[in-house]
Amino acid sequence: MRAGTRPSRLSKRLAHTVVGGQRRLRRAAAESRAALRAARPRTVVVETLLFALAAAFGLVPLLLVPPDRLVWAVLEGVWAALLVPVRRARPAAAVLGSAPLVVGDNVWTLAVAPLVVLSATRRLAPPRRAWVVVGVACAVVGVLTVARGLVLPEEPPPAAPLALIGNAVSVVLLLLLPALAGTLLGRRRLLVNLLRERNAYLEQARTLTAVAARMEERNRIAGEMHDLLGHRLSLVSVHAGALELAVARKAPALAEQAELLRTTAGTAMEELRDILDVLRHEDMPDPTDGTGDERGTRDDITALVKESQRTGSTVELEWSVPDQAEVGPRTRQAIHRVVREGLTNVLKHASGAPTRVAVKGGDTWIEVSVTNEAPYAANPSRGGNRSGLAGCQERISLLGGTFQAGALTNGGFRVAAWLPAHGTGSPEAAARPRSAAAPLVDTARLRSDGSAHEQSDGNERKGARAPLPDEILTWPRVLGSGCVALLVVLPTVAFLVILLAEAALR
Repeated sequence: MRAGTRPSRLSKRLAHTVVGGQRRLRRAAAESRAALRAARPRTVVVETLLFALAAAFGLVPLLLVPPDRLVWAVLEGVWAALLVPVRRARPAAAVLGSAPLVVGDNVWTLAVAPLVVLSATRRLAPPRRAWVVVGVACAVVGVLTVARGLVLPEEPPPAAPLALIGNAVSVVLLLLLPALAGTLLGRRRLLVNLLRERNAYLEQARTLTAVAARMEERNRIAGEMHDLLGHRLSLVSVHAGALELAVARKAPALAEQAELLRTTAGTAMEELRDILDVLRHEDMPDPTDGTGDERGTRDDITALVKESQRTGSTVELEWSVPDQAEVGPRTRQAIHRVVREGLTNVLKHASGAPTRVAVKGGDTWIEVSVTNEAPYAANPSRGGNRSGLAGCQERISLLGGTFQAGALTNGGFRVAAWLPAHGTGSPEAAARPRSAAAPLVDTARLRSDGSAHEQSDGNERKGARAPLPDEILTWPRVLGSGCVALLVVLPTVAFLVILLAEAALR
């Protein structure tokens, strides 16, 4: 009974071992396929070229000078070529697989062994594990050397000690020194990754610091504007209301002007609140969220024109944008800004001069202009700093449009802008149509004030600057950290050159 059960137990164990081996092979094959799919195309191409070069270097010389044991030499060449892709997925197995190459008959595969060992040990971590694997590989070389001396008795007896000494030298030059260089490069790889992470952390910290400083400054400016300008505007609004009541009783003919003064003060207070909201937030609110902003519409522009007419100016509006045309919110805000700036400049510098506001366009482009005739001699202009026009040009440029402002030949002044209807800033905005009556105005001063300001603001908005030289991982530093590894493998290179030259001369 006992004798009958032993074979069955042994067969079960053998079957279990075979099944386990098949499962491990399938798992390894599945992992290899997954790694191949996840690899970048460049990596796949490089590995394929390395495999082909290793195969050609180990097999092509055999056709010119056939060795005594051709079959074993061919198998060694194929084995060396297979170790090239294995070193990435199974570095420990690649190091162990390099041991037979040191003992084999194919001299040309000795050039592949140190490269495989160097690349594989670079991927083994910690370094102690790499040296354990290399030690096992050295022991395998010793065992294979002794086994070869026993299996091949046709060699003379004095050749056995010489074979051991030669293989010991080969182990030092082809396994130990490449393993030392590989471990050094592995530590360097960790250091390089650490330095890159540190540089990324410093860049992010610098960006966050710039953002925090910018927000603090904007909050300070908003506070100052609220405390100073808001207080003054509140006093103006209160006194304008009191003046409106007094004018309604004593001078009804001036009631309309007093009401205009009060409503203007109230509008100024609302716009100041909007500006303070922009300053207290990192980014301007997106007007595309459909919050009911009616700026830039026909009713809004008509209201601006009526406010100017109530001051005694002669202002006409020409609106030729189709009602079904879709105009983006940012473009509508730009239209409002241009018209308001143009009318404000007319009131300041050419009060009472006949003015014409024109808004034209369709589904792809919008043209808006404010043109006034020559001002009266009795109200000469005191000039200005053109900061409002520079702000308009910056806003229009961000939308991908074109802005022009300048004096006309008849003594008047014209402010005009051409905008994409949706404010996307697309390259097609450069091909927008222009009115034949548009004046050729030199806007160099606006560009010097506006464009440069836009560029500086763009850099400041990103919160980034050029990194300092000591914060960059330069190539000289990367190469310098690998000089020790290069010096270590120089004896290996010299040994291979001498060995392969001798084999070629034979």
